[in-house]
Amino acid sequence: MPPTSISADPAQPRLLAVLATGQVLGGTGMAVSIAVSSLVAARLSGSPAVGGGASTAIVLGAAGAAALVARIARRRGRRPALAGGYVVATAGGLGAVLATEARNAPLLLLSLLLMGSGTAVGLAARYAATDLAAPDRAGRALALVVWATTVGAVAGPNLLGPLQGVATGVGLDPATGPYLLCTAAFATAALVSWAGLRPDPLVRARERAAETGAAAGAAGPLVPVRSLLAASRPALIGATGVVLGHAVMVGLMSMTPVHMDHGGAALTLVGLVISLHIAGMYALSPVVGWLVDRTGSGAVLAGAAMLLIAAGVLCALAGPTETGLLTAGLVLLGLGWSAALIGGSALLTSSVPVPERPRVQGSVDVAMNLAGAGAGIGAGVLVTLASYAVLGVVAVVVTVPFLVAVLARGARAPSPAAG
Repeated sequence: MPPTSISADPAQPRLLAVLATGQVLGGTGMAVSIAVSSLVAARLSGSPAVGGGASTAIVLGAAGAAALVARIARRRGRRPALAGGYVVATAGGLGAVLATEARNAPLLLLSLLLMGSGTAVGLAARYAATDLAAPDRAGRALALVVWATTVGAVAGPNLLGPLQGVATGVGLDPATGPYLLCTAAFATAALVSWAGLRPDPLVRARERAAETGAAAGAAGPLVPVRSLLAASRPALIGATGVVLGHAVMVGLMSMTPVHMDHGGAALTLVGLVISLHIAGMYALSPVVGWLVDRTGSGAVLAGAAMLLIAAGVLCALAGPTETGLLTAGLVLLGLGWSAALIGGSALLTSSVPVPERPRVQGSVDVAMNLAGAGAGIGAGVLVTLASYAVLGVVAVVVTVPFLVAVLARGARAPSPAAG
């Protein structure tokens, strides 16, 4: 890693605490909404297809919000972007309460689109963590914010039972309980972000960039994102890692429960495998961030590709009743996703000028969400027409060229810099 004289801003520890707190709150809201929305939508509409549309609505909402959050960040800073995104998610939570109480499925789907903003803010927060970090600790800063999502992802679904009792206690339909929590969590996250992100990380990063003679601190004429990525091979590799890792993860993960069901697996066993997969996604994030800082993003991305390939091989070999192989494959899949997200985000951030970072980061997150949605749909079609084993092979085939590209790049990638 090349030496640098740039140090962390004194406000960085406090800002990291604010971002992590927002992630815990926002992660709780998103985990709860994802856990119940398909079921609630199916019950309100009487159609399993509408139930499946609930997850799609959240993903599409996240993709749309990512672009908006990035635009606000570029023009006004991270603070209004993150707080505003949580406000939109709060409106979605409140709409979901009203829709569930009124038994209105279309209103619920519209509300879930707005709630997808919570996912977009969570993704943007990982970039905000690097704005004022010292270059040799930026990977760990990014990973800490990613890891904070674990708390909400684990705690939220375990509150579903008590939340129904809370809703009943205030005279509402029990199914509104989870959405009451979503509304409260997002609203609190908005307040925490607005009150706590002072100084604004991105605004201060621009000031520091100008002071040190680095990239211009003010936003200049717009350059197409594709041009920015085409001009920087490291940025393109980082962006590809984020998008590819998410697509491979969603494709394999989404069809694993169906594959296990074909073997007669109990729902509790399916839940255990998916839980271990989620643990793989988040639990070791701090370790991945430390590796980014110590070995460089390029090495971590190469490791991510190898993990994704290994996961694809194990899943391709695992029959519906071979729970051990499937579990190993899904854990490796989660670890590969974590390494691709953190390593790719770090490389992308370090390879783009400060003024252009929010726009490029937002565009990559839009692509990431759309790729995930497309992979989920494509995986379903592929398994229906062929098999889960073929899906595993496809995951390997699409990942190998990325591994070759990362290895061909050769030089160690720098970790994200603050300026």
